Amino acid sequence: MKTSKILLFVLFITVLTFASFNKIEKKEAVEKFIVVLDAGHGGKDPGKHSKYGYKEKDIALKIALKVGSMLEKNPNIKVIYTRTTDVFIELKDRPKIANNAKADLFVSIHCNAHHTEASGTETYVLAVGNTNQNFEVAKAENEVIFLEDDYEKHYKGFNPNSPESFMSILFSQEEYTDQSILLASLIEKNFTTKFQRKSRGVKQASLWVIHQTAMPSVLIETGFVTNREEGAYLNSETGQNEISTAITNAILEYKHSLDGNVENFVLKDDTPKVKPTDVAVIKVNEVINKVDTDITFKVQIAATSRAIEPKPNNFKGLKNVTREKEGGLFKYFYGNTSNYNSVKTLEEEAIKKGYKSCFIVAFKDSKKISLSEALKTTAN
Repeated sequence: MKTSKILLFVLFITVLTFASFNKIEKKEAVEKFIVVLDAGHGGKDPGKHSKYGYKEKDIALKIALKVGSMLEKNPNIKVIYTRTTDVFIELKDRPKIANNAKADLFVSIHCNAHHTEASGTETYVLAVGNTNQNFEVAKAENEVIFLEDDYEKHYKGFNPNSPESFMSILFSQEEYTDQSILLASLIEKNFTTKFQRKSRGVKQASLWVIHQTAMPSVLIETGFVTNREEGAYLNSETGQNEISTAITNAILEYKHSLDGNVENFVLKDDTPKVKPTDVAVIKVNEVINKVDTDITFKVQIAATSRAIEPKPNNFKGLKNVTREKEGGLFKYFYGNTSNYNSVKTLEEEAIKKGYKSCFIVAFKDSKKISLSEALKTTAN
């Protein structure tokens, strides 16, 4: 009898243990950071190609697979590919794969081409304010639509050759613009600082492949296959290893920033910068001490995916830090003033505390506006 009780007790403990492990495994699966890697073009769509024999579809696939292999070494990351072989994937299906997976990131990998010896990397996010911005780039990437059956039905009359068609895809990614710009900036930074690549910068264009994704998304132009030297680099094992390492490091840095490390990662300002020739800047000194109660200035110092208490000990001793939720991010602002001169002082204080990438943002009636608009308003 005693032996039976002992056996029952051991069995009970064993069941509880396995149940606990099962819960842990499920929890870990839910918490995995999902990255969808999209190797551009494929199959009957070669993408960009050059007289040197380099094909975008082949290079993009090799880089995507290398990035995925590196990311998969992290147990907290799950990688999903839109393609792993030389097959044709319709443009509309690429974002659908990411949406169905409820991905945290969508990264589309491509190569560039030009009739000159142009060179350098570019990383694109979706344009949300200018339909004509980088129209030729958008046109070239979107024209793959014409290779699909019943494209008019699937794309609701969208015409890659018409600037007016881009009006329909302007605002779908607006919620994720900040995060997309952050990732794009990290990618370009890794290209230049780690491997001395020439960067053509972070740009915006109306690209169909990223307009329907319900998550931060970027399209990377890893270089020009039409440039003799850069094309050879893109087609080489060394080049592909370096490019994939840079992209992987940027994704890991991005994830780290969203995990709550507010000390080293902040979002870049996505509002138009005031140019030296701007009349508003010329007038700044004249109105620097004027107060417009409708407009307030703050210094954005950080952004995270999880909420952090805006206490001084969480922000290197800075007081008067506020938190606001915007889209899928929590943004943190230092100070609140109607005086531009005062907010410049606050910005300097934040920089001294270590927030070197902080920037000034402006609000009118509690709505975010561009800094140039705020200064012009104050100047009138």
